[in-house]
Amino acid sequence: MFDKSGINKRHASSMLRPVVSGVLVFGFLAVAQDRLLNHSELQAQDQSRVSRVYCANLIYANNKTSVCFSSEFMQDVNTNTNIVASEKFNPVAMDSHELFNYPFAVMTGEGSFRLTNEQRQNLRNYLLHGGFVVASAGCSSREWSRSFEEELNRIFPEAKLGTIDFSHPVFSTVYDINRLEGKAVLKGLEIDGRIALVFSANGLNDSKTSDDDECCCCGTTELRNARQINVNLIVYALTH
Repeated sequence: MFDKSGINKRHASSMLRPVVSGVLVFGFLAVAQDRLLNHSELQAQDQSRVSRVYCANLIYANNKTSVCFSSEFMQDVNTNTNIVASEKFNPVAMDSHELFNYPFAVMTGEGSFRLTNEQRQNLRNYLLHGGFVVASAGCSSREWSRSFEEELNRIFPEAKLGTIDFSHPVFSTVYDINRLEGKAVLKGLEIDGRIALVFSANGLNDSKTSDDDECCCCGTTELRNARQINVNLIVYALTH
């Protein structure tokens, strides 16, 4: 399924001291317990007590961040699953401890970039301790994809991205997806038996949500079923 073997978190954790506190790690567990509440239970409870899932929009390098990545797929999460999700992204610095409050994050942009040492270390810790990142080049920028893969090699020199086969659960958590509608493959970084990061050189941005919408990446090689893929990815992240 993968070109190279994934990371064993037990060994990886011993190589790099965690910067997260037990309280924040417990936060991931609390989200996992609350996310499976069914609709009747939600209606019977005070909504303020229900854990809401938030997605981080990563700020990295020199204040680089997403411009085109659409959050519309979060609406589908609320409609088609029992997960209660915020329908907007929250901007979060890659090198901040705040990142560990989010079980799911998107990372995108255009052009070349270089991360700081603090950003690399924090991202490594985040992924090793339960975090999940969807990374995709804005407007299918080749320069961005090249920079991203170079940075990931620096952060995880012991493991490589591998192509994800369609038999993997990321393609069937909500929607059954047996092809990518566009010239692309999805690559994953496996940590201790789970995928912790998914990367696409072609757009998972879904910046155009309908035929009538304007978008900033039209005419590029974005995946036309990106919205369904992103729903599957966030549900996988929350259940694995």
